[in-house]
Amino acid sequence: MPIAVTKSRRPLVLATIMLATFMVAIETTIVATAMPRIVGQLGGFTYYSWVFSAFLLAQSATTPIYGKLSDMFGRKPILAGGILLFLAGSLLCGFAWSMTSLIIFRALQGLGAGAIYPVSMTVVGDLYSLEERSRAQGMLAIVWAVSAVIGPLAGGVIIDSFSWAWIFWINLPLGVLTIVGFLLFLQEKMKRRQAQIDYTGALLFSIAIISLLLILTDTDASAAVLAGFSVLFLVAGALFIRQEKRAAEPIISISLWTRRLIATSNTATVLVGMALIGLTTVLPIYAQGVLGRTPIETGVTLTMLVFGWPLAVMLSGRLYWIFGVRTTARVGSFIFPLGAFFLLLLTSDGGLVLASVGSFLMGFGMGIISITGLMVVQESVEWSMRGSATSSVIFSRSLGNTLGAAALAAVLSIGITHYGSGELAGRLHTLLNEPSGLGELAGNADIRMVLFHALYLSFFGVVLVAILAVVSTWLIPEVKQSSGVTAEEVAEAVVE
Repeated sequence: MPIAVTKSRRPLVLATIMLATFMVAIETTIVATAMPRIVGQLGGFTYYSWVFSAFLLAQSATTPIYGKLSDMFGRKPILAGGILLFLAGSLLCGFAWSMTSLIIFRALQGLGAGAIYPVSMTVVGDLYSLEERSRAQGMLAIVWAVSAVIGPLAGGVIIDSFSWAWIFWINLPLGVLTIVGFLLFLQEKMKRRQAQIDYTGALLFSIAIISLLLILTDTDASAAVLAGFSVLFLVAGALFIRQEKRAAEPIISISLWTRRLIATSNTATVLVGMALIGLTTVLPIYAQGVLGRTPIETGVTLTMLVFGWPLAVMLSGRLYWIFGVRTTARVGSFIFPLGAFFLLLLTSDGGLVLASVGSFLMGFGMGIISITGLMVVQESVEWSMRGSATSSVIFSRSLGNTLGAAALAAVLSIGITHYGSGELAGRLHTLLNEPSGLGELAGNADIRMVLFHALYLSFFGVVLVAILAVVSTWLIPEVKQSSGVTAEEVAEAVVE
C-alpha cells in the first residue's frame, strides 16, 4: 500500500480533507448568492448561467481523468496540483473584468475542483477500513451539510461588507492550508515506473462528456446546435472507446467501469442523483409558486434533506456491523422511495410538513445508497485502481444531477402544456422566467393550479426514479474484498 500514515496522523489527514471539501462545497452556494451583484457590475446577464456551467462542465469532465492519474502518480501530487489550479482560478476570478473573463476563470476553477473531491474520497478509502470508513465519510457529509447552510449567509455578508472579489479570494488561505496539510501529514511511498499517459483518450473523453452535458443543459440552443453537439458526442464517444481498447494504460478503464458491481453501484448513484436534483428543484417551485411561501420557509424544508443525508452516513457503520453491508443497502434503499411517495400526498393548499418529512427520508435513503455504493466500489478493487473506481462514483453522481435536471425540465414543460390552455401555459412560462414570477403565481388561481398539476406529474417522475434506484441497489452483487492489498501491507501502512 503506497500510502503510509500512522494511526495518530489519520485524524490530521482527515481534517485536511474536510477543509479541502469545505472549500469546494461552499464555493457553489457563495457564488450563487453573489451572482446578482457580480452581473450588475460586469454586465452580460445573457451569460449568467455559464458562470455555473463552465465550472461544472470542467469539473465533471476531468473527475475520472484525475482518478486515473492518482492511481498512476499517487494521491498527494494530484491533490496538490488540483488545489493549485483551483486557487489560480479563484485568484483570477476576483480580477475578472467582464463576464467572458469570469467564465474562463471559473472553468479553470472547475479543472482544479475535478481533482479535489474524488481524490480526497480515494484517500479516505486508502486510510480507513470498511468498518471505520463510514464514520470518516459521515464527517465529510457533515461538511457538505454545513456548507449548504452557511454558504448563502457567508455570501450575503461578504457582498454587503466587502468587494465581490472576496467571494473567490476567500479560497486562497483555505487552499494554502490544505496543501500544507497534505504535504506534512499524507505520506506516500510510490514506486518509480514509466507511465504512459493516454492524452488522446483524455481529450476524447472530455469532448464527449462536455458535448453530452451541453445537450442536456443548454435549453436555449437551436435544433441545429443541439444536432451538432449530438454528432460530436457520438463521434467523440466512438473514437474514445476505440482508443481506450488500444491504449496501453487507458485513462478510463472500460473493463473496470463495466464490472457488474461497479456498473450497478454507479447506476444506482446516477438514479439517486436524478431523483435528488428533482426534489431540490421541484420543492422550491411548489412551495413558492403554489403555496405562496417565502424562500426562507422553502429553505427550511430542503434543510431536512441536508440533515437526513449525514445522519444516514454516520449510522451506516453501525448498521453494517449489525446487519452486513449488502442487507443494510438493500433494506435501507426502500427509505428513498418512501420519502418520494410523500410528494404524492402534497396538495395545492396544504402545508410543508409532509414535504419536510419526505425530504428527510429521501436524504436518509440517499445517504445509505450513496455511501454503500462508494464503499463497496472502493473495497472491490486494489489500490492501483481505487482512484479510478472512486472517481467513477463521483462522476455518476454528477451525471445523475445533470440528467435529472434535464428530464425534470422536460416533464414540467410537458405538464404545463398538457394542463394549461395556450394562453395559460404561455403566461405561466413567462412568469417562471421572471425573477419575481413565483411570488405572483399565488395570486392567480388558474395559473397556480396549472403549475400544481404540472409539478404533480414531476412528483411521479421523482417517485419512479427512486424506485429504479432501489432496483439497481438490489442488483449490486456481494462485494469481494480485493486481494490487491494484503494484511501485511495494511499493517505496514497504518502503524498502531
